[in-house]
Amino acid sequence: MIKRSLLLFVLLLFAVFFACEPAFAAGQKAADLVRDDQPIDINTPQYHKLFNDLEGKGFDHNALVKLFSNLTVNRKVLKLMDRQWGKPTPWYVYRPRFVTPSIIKRGKQYLRKFRPVFDRIEKDFGVNREVVVAIWAMETRFGQNTGDFNMFRSLNTLFAAYPRRSDFFRAELIDYLLLCRRNAFNPQTIKGSWAGAFGQAQFMPSSFNKYAVDYDGDGIIDLIHSRPDVLASIANYLHHFGWTLDTPVFIDLGNHLHSPQLEKKAGEGWSNSISWRRLQQLQRVKLPAPARGGHLTVVSLDLDPKKGGGKRYLAGYPNFQAVQHYNHSQKYAAAVSELAKALSSE
Repeated sequence: MIKRSLLLFVLLLFAVFFACEPAFAAGQKAADLVRDDQPIDINTPQYHKLFNDLEGKGFDHNALVKLFSNLTVNRKVLKLMDRQWGKPTPWYVYRPRFVTPSIIKRGKQYLRKFRPVFDRIEKDFGVNREVVVAIWAMETRFGQNTGDFNMFRSLNTLFAAYPRRSDFFRAELIDYLLLCRRNAFNPQTIKGSWAGAFGQAQFMPSSFNKYAVDYDGDGIIDLIHSRPDVLASIANYLHHFGWTLDTPVFIDLGNHLHSPQLEKKAGEGWSNSISWRRLQQLQRVKLPAPARGGHLTVVSLDLDPKKGGGKRYLAGYPNFQAVQHYNHSQKYAAAVSELAKALSSE
């Protein structure tokens, strides 16, 4: 009888817990769980494991303790991370922020200024110069806005106080320390975005270690100051994800899709995929074959309600998809593509 009562009590506790958990999780935000400048405790299992892994990569324990001492939470980083899950910016608001006459003018000036560098880049990486400049403009306004958040503090804040992606930022923190050691950077002084991207190309540390290149020949990969390193690293990233020189980026499909299957694809987001033959059959249009037999992506962009509203649909080619690896947003890839097209015009 006692065992049965105890069992019922335990089951009741579980029922109460799981009944309350969804409501708690739905409204909970990481920034609500901490205060600004709250000390980060490195005497925890997660930091002990981190230190063990770093020591396995050749870092000295005492040096790590000194480096990580006196860290505090940057609550603004968590608030910005929480905010990114809000309502997305529509295309008709997003595009005018990046594709502007002044940005196009400056981009063309840089294409002329660094012509010899771009000649080498197109030969070495097979990536069109205009798209490299377009990404450079989109990311940091040609290196002007690289972020003013302390990288080391931001990455530790996200590792220690953002449970949703703690494992991701743990890996980025390790990559960050590795790149700082390799290039003799002081990890406590580098500034970047609130989410851990830094430099004129806004690479995450893991992307830096995989795709950044020394293109000025000084023996250091410097995406903060070296324009050749920045531009070549962007090109190398796109090359790795399949950019093919002088092949289509996107084709307009009009304001209506003529098939429920295409409408479903458009709603699947950045990674949807369909063969070009099937797409042109369903949409009743003639499309050029993609390079290397790749598939296409159906892209959906919101038009301004004040000008009639509706949608604009694109067929995103493998080059478009390469840009989406830089940033998964269809709007980002569309803006980069349109800016690059404007930069190529006389």
